[in-house]
Amino acid sequence: MTIAETPTPPYYAVIFTSIQSADTHGYREMAEQMVALAEQQPGFLGMESARLDVGITVSYWQDLESIKQWKNHAEHITAQAVGKSRWYDHYTTRIALVERDYAK
Repeated sequence: MTIAETPTPPYYAVIFTSIQSADTHGYREMAEQMVALAEQQPGFLGMESARLDVGITVSYWQDLESIKQWKNHAEHITAQAVGKSRWYDHYTTRIALVERDYAK
């Protein structure tokens, strides 16, 4: 994975931070499916992800409506339900407006 190439702000970031449970069976496959599906959604701008003890995935979106549509996508709802019941001991989702960014 590389650093997402986002447009000139403003745009939105959805920051998903998680601690996985011991049962990660099927997690990787579902994560790959969700990335491929998110990339097809209107308003999707890019994504970055890292995992050690705490996982963090940041997805970038054009607007709040695009985020809402992604949250309510049927396949994403299924993945969220499995994540809540099996894959995550704890998670937090934050949505932020990106007003500035800097790159090297």
